[in-house]
Amino acid sequence: MVTDSVTRLLSARNHAKLSRTRSSVIRRVAVAVASGQASKMPTPLLSVLVWCVLALAAGNTAMAAQRGFSRSAVYRQVSVLAELGRKLFFDPRLSSSGQLSCASCHDPAHAYGPPTARSVEAGGKDMGRVGLRAVPSLRYSQVTPHFTEHFFDSDDEPNAGVDNGPTGGLTWDGRADRGRDQARLPLLSSSEMANDSPAVIVAHVKKSSYASLLRDAFGTAIFDNTENAFSGVLQALEAFEQQHTEFYPYSSRYDAYLAGKAALTAQEARGLAAFNDPAKGNCAHCHPSALGADGTPPQFTDYGFAALGVPRNMDIPANADPAFYDLGLCGPLRTDLRGHPEYCGMFKTPTLRNVALRRSFFHNGVFHTLKEVLAFYAERDANAGKWYRRNVDGTVRKFDDLPARYHANVNIEPPFDRHAGDEPVLSAQEIDDIISFLQTLNDGYVKRQPKVSPSGRWPARREASGRF
Repeated sequence: MVTDSVTRLLSARNHAKLSRTRSSVIRRVAVAVASGQASKMPTPLLSVLVWCVLALAAGNTAMAAQRGFSRSAVYRQVSVLAELGRKLFFDPRLSSSGQLSCASCHDPAHAYGPPTARSVEAGGKDMGRVGLRAVPSLRYSQVTPHFTEHFFDSDDEPNAGVDNGPTGGLTWDGRADRGRDQARLPLLSSSEMANDSPAVIVAHVKKSSYASLLRDAFGTAIFDNTENAFSGVLQALEAFEQQHTEFYPYSSRYDAYLAGKAALTAQEARGLAAFNDPAKGNCAHCHPSALGADGTPPQFTDYGFAALGVPRNMDIPANADPAFYDLGLCGPLRTDLRGHPEYCGMFKTPTLRNVALRRSFFHNGVFHTLKEVLAFYAERDANAGKWYRRNVDGTVRKFDDLPARYHANVNIEPPFDRHAGDEPVLSAQEIDDIISFLQTLNDGYVKRQPKVSPSGRWPARREASGRF
């Protein structure tokens, strides 16, 4: 039976409180998963997790608030939504071309990130349209805070009073706060799945083999109202993306290392040291690598925004127009912050989990190897001519993907505190060391310890879902 306290959490006026509860619960689940103790989690915690997922992923608060709704019914609702979401996620017929599914760009084999080295993936009605931005991974976004211009991290007590500035949101410019809001964007984008309207999507789902799952989740009359049916589709995709074994398994070797169940090589340890060192990579400043105060595994992002001054990518068709600029927080895809010039050029800091699986980096996919990325960090200001185009008079057009009036927004904290002619902040060896460390962040590490059943008659299988 649902308790009064959970019912109160599900009310609209307590949505912010519910969001904080979700983050706290998922962080605790992360600890359990990373340490192989998920099966030993107390039943109340599992129950709250399910209610949080149901309320936030399914959004069916009226149903959840009904007295007498059993725990098994809640679990079943989550299961139905997640299964429906899975089918939707892998269905290319949800696109106008019939060739592009969510999984086409968010490939499970690549940590739900892009499977190719293309800067920006192609889509549209004829699969010939190219958008503006690189495809991000969908993993480890479950505890991303909602976007706010002024973020105070209450979980980091020493800095609880520090305004961290713009933080949160699920896209490069933070314009979508929830999984369902994010899912809506590619479905209707002219350069992605390119559906003309929600009605087109609903019509396909109604004819699909999994239409019964939508009816099962939301009632037999769900298709009578297109808006409600489309909302159900988005909620199902959100529910699927809350599955911890798929989207936040915490199964990397670094997680095992933090749990005391694996070791780093000498090179990986050197890389971690350079990664953390404020005078070297200073990577942990924006990509925290240490366990939280409560033992939660690091997310390798602070969810903040920064203008890094990455070079203009001329492989993006829109950039052929010299008057066009992708300014991140202040446009063109996000429109509500256009009156904030201090945000122009800022993009969200991505997690570095599974970063070694990627072949396109930064918001515009301008680099294609980690070595390029780290060399840019080390030499952006010391050797600008290596990274930026030149003017007709031969001078370097530094920060060439940002109008000059916004150059003051570009980050100058270490390692971006060098001057022309300085030695790179990272040596070639240190770059190799950091890359070696970053490879330990790939999910899928399993320390195999073959066992047999108590009877000794067959091998006991271990799950490859983050249990070490």
